[in-house]
Amino acid sequence: MAKYSMQDLKELREETGAGLADVKKALEEAEGDREKALQIIRVKGLKSLSKREGRSAGMGLIAAKITDTAAGQRGTLVEVNAETDFVVKTEKFINMAEVVLQAAAESGASTTEELMKAKTADGTVKDTIDAVAAIIGEKLDVANVRQVEGEAVDVYLHKSSQDLPPTVGVLVATDKAGAGVAHDVAMHIAAYSPEYLSRDEVPAEAVEKERETLTEATIAEGKPEAAVAKIVEGKMNGFFKENVLLDQPYAKDPKTTVGKIVEASKGKVTGFARLQAGE
Repeated sequence: MAKYSMQDLKELREETGAGLADVKKALEEAEGDREKALQIIRVKGLKSLSKREGRSAGMGLIAAKITDTAAGQRGTLVEVNAETDFVVKTEKFINMAEVVLQAAAESGASTTEELMKAKTADGTVKDTIDAVAAIIGEKLDVANVRQVEGEAVDVYLHKSSQDLPPTVGVLVATDKAGAGVAHDVAMHIAAYSPEYLSRDEVPAEAVEKERETLTEATIAEGKPEAAVAKIVEGKMNGFFKENVLLDQPYAKDPKTTVGKIVEASKGKVTGFARLQAGE
């Protein structure tokens, strides 16, 4: 019988994130030798990578990093996923996510395809993920990456559960004058999920489609023809308040808007990005 304790079993499972049965079998095969057991788990994991391709990596974390640039700062967000929350909160997975984040920040990757090819100590991000997936025994992937640049960039990370890593991340780029309100704006974005910074950024086709839909709905309600255009424009303001950051009622004081808060700082928000794990 292999010489290992329940503590050995617990520690190796926490280190690898592998299933209890897999860890037990590895320790038995390695006759209690921790390093041999770790290698067995890794080898078996590499052999089964292809079998996990069809599985879903639906649990994840958001990691963020801000770096200085010649023009100011650049913020980077990455979403890295696994199959279970047990794995997501392990040290091995969190450390892997930091490697992915560093590679994203250094490479400036703007797509997951670019990021998977970015360099790491193991070769590429893909190589790093495959190596960890082999040990953990779950499908792992990089679901999203975002880069935001500006004179100043602030970050807010939100935990949906205190025993799990952050699942929502927001970057807000401002000019130097706006840096003082950037963090509060980032917290607002985390809660209200705007799609666009300003009305000018909303695609013309999206505005036209919404206006047509509202016009049809207003006519169907039996409103007087002469009043339809005015009613629709009023409803369009509601559309902008829901989707445009600067038009949204400010989370900390709904009587005002995010735009007015930024204006009062005498600064400008020049860009933002929001990621939520699993979305």
